[in-house]
Amino acid sequence: METNHSIDIDLYIAKFPKEVQLRLKEIRTAIRKAAPKAIETISYQMPAYKMNGILVYFAGYKNHIGFYPTGAGIEHFKQEIAAYKNSKGAVQFPIEKKIPSALVQKITKYRLKADAEKAAMKPKNKSKK
Repeated sequence: METNHSIDIDLYIAKFPKEVQLRLKEIRTAIRKAAPKAIETISYQMPAYKMNGILVYFAGYKNHIGFYPTGAGIEHFKQEIAAYKNSKGAVQFPIEKKIPSALVQKITKYRLKADAEKAAMKPKNKSKK
């Protein structure tokens, strides 16, 4: 049976208090604008977006929204995310402030490009006759 992952993400968001839901919806919208063809899924119990591989994850918490664009995504944008609490694989956006949508989109587009480049480098399977 195939799962509708968008509904799974809707349910994920719905379990949070209203103010957290608002921020989760903001980050979801920003990611979807940057990667409209990406598949929404749940991975590691978090909303995730994938093409050839996982692009980004996000998660809701009491005081922040976690955004997980992989270590490469964090490293590439370390100056832009310096204003936020961050680690080698995550950045935390405080609940009391709007999600920086332009930054989330920029990072997601970077991950989309890296994902496509990685997929292009994989050897193609030769079909058997």
